[in-house]
Order: sequence, then structure tokens, then C-alpha cells
Amino acid sequence: MKAIISAGPVGYRFVEDFDIPTPRPRSILVRVHAVALNPRDGKMVDIGTATGSLAGCDSSGTVVTVGEGVTRFKEGDRILAVTFGSNTSDKTKGAFSEFAFADEDFSCHVPERLTFVQACSIGLSVATAGLGLFQAPGLMLSMEHGSGETVLISGGATATGTMATQLLKVAGYHVIVTCSPVNNDLCKSYGASACFDYHSPTCGADIRVHTNNSLRYVLDCVTDTPTMKMCYESIGSSGGSYIALEPIAVDVKYTRRDVRAGWFLTDAIAGDGIQMSGTYGRPPTPEYRQYGKELFALVERWLQEGSIVLHPIEVLDGGLRNLPGAIADMKLGKVHAKKLVMSVLATGDI
Repeated sequence: MKAIISAGPVGYRFVEDFDIPTPRPRSILVRVHAVALNPRDGKMVDIGTATGSLAGCDSSGTVVTVGEGVTRFKEGDRILAVTFGSNTSDKTKGAFSEFAFADEDFSCHVPERLTFVQACSIGLSVATAGLGLFQAPGLMLSMEHGSGETVLISGGATATGTMATQLLKVAGYHVIVTCSPVNNDLCKSYGASACFDYHSPTCGADIRVHTNNSLRYVLDCVTDTPTMKMCYESIGSSGGSYIALEPIAVDVKYTRRDVRAGWFLTDAIAGDGIQMSGTYGRPPTPEYRQYGKELFALVERWLQEGSIVLHPIEVLDGGLRNLPGAIADMKLGKVHAKKLVMSVLATGDI
């Protein structure tokens, strides 16, 4: 089958002879209709991946067949799924292909009102926002019975940021965000009550004033050193928790002893452990998998109810063959406040 595979430090390459995977217990074989690109796809090139492994995370399509033990899905179902591609422990896991594995626990039925190119944009954003907000090593907030407390999302106009905003609102929290002023209306449309310009040298201080020096929870979807410093400054004088999507700069982490700081790699939600050298390696975490299963069941319900709105998308042309170039552009920072998606079927079933 046609697929995009990891090609080491040079990025990714298109192939036409990747073997179609065979369903395993608790897994689903999906005819992929559409895929979405994520910053993770670019990051994996720098982290180091297994050359020849299937790439990509986000997909949507129709179920071809199911493996032993699958109970939620059947042949012909329309689903979306997240699968952690460029995988060092299993080269057949990924999304950027004509057929792909989907894990039953990390898949959702797609409502009839959504097209495949819309639905493919959801999975990784859900997993990242959900793990960062509601599970260790994240902020450990309540997923369904929020206290109404304020949570800051740094990078509110990112796909993870808009998803985090929505999950927090559904769970019962008050959300404020940082973003460029041009994206204020976008962020407010997803539920943010206030937006702060991260370009401003007083951004952190402004947030502290707005929250009456009481902010305790921050999810940083940007995670560069200036943003970390701003987030630390925004947290109230009683301290709090800061969670990032990348390792935290040491010169920032220990500037406040009253802030519990941590970071995570979304792949950990699968529970299998992460077989990477250095900082990114992780032991198995079966409790994360159980949480992820519960999260995706909730998200399926919220999608059916219309409680979750999609991040803005841009549909790319050209099929799988053009994905390596699109990933390279995204890695260079050419994509803002939208998610790139692509139809995989030659007929363009969108």
C-alpha cells in the first residue's frame, strides 16, 4: 500500500510497497479516508525515530475488519483514531497510509454531520489536552466535576489549545488564554473568557492582575523559554502547577520553588511505554491507558452532542505523496491557528 515512512534525520519519504497490517486483538483495520498533520510529526524527526516506520497520528476512515475482542466497532463504521506513528517499538503503527491500525480504546465513532477530513483533525488534540489537564503527570484536574477555578492555556490558538479550552469548559472550569491579538475572537469562540497578548512584555503580570494573584493552573502548549518565563510569572504568589509539552528549561524550572513543574509526551497515554533514548523514554503506564479509554468514550459522547467544535482546518491537495513537504513547512513555522488535513482516497471522499 502507499504510505509515508520515517527516513531518519532527513524527515519522511513516500513509498508504494508498505505491507497492509493485519488486525491484532483489540485493534481495528481502517481504510483511511483522511489524515491530519501535527507538530509531533515534525518533532519526531529531531527526537529520532526508527527508519522505515509508518508515520503519522491522526486519521479517519471506515472499518474494514476488527481484531479479537473488539466490541465497540464493526465493519463499515465511520471512525476517527489516534495512533502514535514513527514508533520505535512497532514500525506498523501510524496513520499516513491507505490502511492503518486503530486501537479500539483511542477511537471514536464519527457523527454523520462530520466529513472525514473534519473528523481526522481531532484525535491527537484530544489525547494531548486530556493527558495534560486531567491525568498525571498533567494538572490532575477533575474531568467531569470542575470547580470553576481559572486555568491558563498558553497557546490558546493552537489545535491543542482550542481543544483544551473546550474540554475545560465542558468539565466546569474558567479558561483564559494567551495568543496573538488577531486570534482573540477565535479563542473566545471556543470558550476563553479573556485573551492576553503573549508578545507583550507585561503579559504574565497582566494575567496575575486579572486573576487577582490567584492563578494556580497552567497548560503550556507553546513551551519555549520565553513562554515558560511568562507562565511562571502569571502564577499567583501561593504557587501552583505548570505543565508543558516539552522538557522544561532548567534555568526557568527552579526559579520558583512554589510551582510544581512537569512535562509529558502524549504517546504515554497508550500505556505501552516509550522506547526512546534519553529524556523522552518512558516506562509502561497502564493507568494512562485506562484514563485514555475513559477520555475517548467521553469525547465520543461530546462529539455526538455537539459539545466539541473542530479547530479550523486547511485541506491540502495532492494525496500522501505531498505529505513530506507539508510536514517540512509546518516544522518551519509556516502554519498558524489551523490544522492541515488531507484526503487520502483518490476519489477525494471529503
